[in-house]
Amino acid sequence: MSTPTAPAAPVAIVTAAGSGIGRGMAGELAKSGYRLSLLDVNDTVQDFADELGGIATVGSLTEPSDLKRLVDTTMDHYGRIDAVVNGAGHARNDELLKVTDQEWHDGLDMLLLSVVRMARLVTPHMERAGRGAFVNLSSYTAFEPMGLIPVNSSLRAALTSFTKLYADAHAAKGIRMNSLMPGYVDSWPEDPEFLAKIPAGRYATTEEIGKLARFLVSEDAAYINGESIRIDGGAARSL
Repeated sequence: MSTPTAPAAPVAIVTAAGSGIGRGMAGELAKSGYRLSLLDVNDTVQDFADELGGIATVGSLTEPSDLKRLVDTTMDHYGRIDAVVNGAGHARNDELLKVTDQEWHDGLDMLLLSVVRMARLVTPHMERAGRGAFVNLSSYTAFEPMGLIPVNSSLRAALTSFTKLYADAHAAKGIRMNSLMPGYVDSWPEDPEFLAKIPAGRYATTEEIGKLARFLVSEDAAYINGESIRIDGGAARSL
């Protein structure tokens, strides 16, 4: 009598995975047994992928051909994509009316269109499999805009809408999309003024953000879809 073959471990793509929150999310997925395909503009992502037993693509979130290469490489190597965690870089911000048209366009490419493009590329593979999950890195400023970062605040609000619209369109196919919205995270230097706004009295760790991402792509979150979930230590004041 033959021994049953164990099911293959799930596969997750993580973009902007070389540092900060993206790195924290990739690390937590690896701890849960995901096989990883990482993207980052910095070639040190290859060393990180090797450390996690995964593969890496060096490329830009804002370059459609790099995203296509990422997805094609993942399918060639693993033959499946179960989850996509869309990390993000940092858009250029200025005073509201001093942000140039080009800076708005650059922010759009990075914070919103990178998610849209990944959805276009990966959704057909998930449809054939009958299941899949996306998690998008957003920010609590999607609900509480900050004048210091008008590009991020505006475009992450747009990401909230896209997340809901995508979930509405694909839930019946077994595909989910949610966004997570961190507040202040320890990948940035601590600022006493910002720290004073956080009831928890500290910044989040990148690992804590990663654990939420890990949950949202898991079967434990199978009935959570189209949501934008804060993880901010209570900093947000709006309901």
